[in-house]
Amino acid sequence: MHFPVSGVDVFPGIPLVVAFVVSLFTSMGGVSGAFLLLPFQVSVLGFISPSVSPTNLVYNIVAIPSGVYRYIKEGRMAWPLAWVIIAGTLPGVFIGAIFRIRYLPDPKNFKFFVGCVLLYIGLRLLYDLTPGAGAHKKKTRALEERFKQRSARILKERHSGFERYVGIRTVRFSLTGYTYEFYGETFSFNTVGLFALTFAVGIVGGTYGIGGGAIVAPFLMAIFGLPVYTIAGAALLGTFITSIAGVIFYTIIAPGYAYTGLAIAPDWRLGALFGVGGFLGMYCGARLQKFFPAKAIKLILGLIIMFLSIKYILNVFI
Repeated sequence: MHFPVSGVDVFPGIPLVVAFVVSLFTSMGGVSGAFLLLPFQVSVLGFISPSVSPTNLVYNIVAIPSGVYRYIKEGRMAWPLAWVIIAGTLPGVFIGAIFRIRYLPDPKNFKFFVGCVLLYIGLRLLYDLTPGAGAHKKKTRALEERFKQRSARILKERHSGFERYVGIRTVRFSLTGYTYEFYGETFSFNTVGLFALTFAVGIVGGTYGIGGGAIVAPFLMAIFGLPVYTIAGAALLGTFITSIAGVIFYTIIAPGYAYTGLAIAPDWRLGALFGVGGFLGMYCGARLQKFFPAKAIKLILGLIIMFLSIKYILNVFI
């Protein structure tokens, strides 16, 4: 099948299967999988124009709702956290789109940028698994262990009312701080600090074409010490909203860069095809997350990310 906007020729089943497998695992960590699908489009499909960034965002728009639905249904959506993420990443993604078109139109330079972003994400995830990650995470790890044990017991006993055990309850939310309760433990963070972080993440996400969730989620786990079970839904929802804004913005500004001869607007057909596979994968991933240990989720994501980052960075020097 030929996709005229991107110039890609590929059997339709391939993007579907790839997106399903990728999103199945990444959605368990609170990310959509777009950060892995972009390297696939660039390196395997040969989609190297700036249009690949908004096309990746189209994937997010189609794929993410299923995962968000599962997290909301199971009571694991930290709404104030999601709103802070959205408020920060939205303005950043517009800046990132302009940066992508003006300063990174060359495929080689863009790959290096992608490699650097992936390297950081991978290192943060893997570092979080080491003993030196910090004593402040002991409470989070203990919570994850208890949650895993309770999940296994509930699965074994075939309970039907699992959701009542894992709901997130907001204790306090203001412009300066957010505190919530999960499984008998309370977690807090500074909302101003998170807003500043997500603004910077939005710029990177708009440039890359990932919406920002792949960077925000590791930060929430590694820096703020929040358990993956409580931040996954908020990170996905934030990525969904910023992806919509990013696609609209790329589409609007595309005519203004027609003189460059570069494809700027998204390839809707290819992005939607990836999105359908991602939609199914995210639904399954969000449903299965409670039965997978958080450590395994982080390890799998970290190793995959590190491999891709090294590959892209080395490509610049070869």
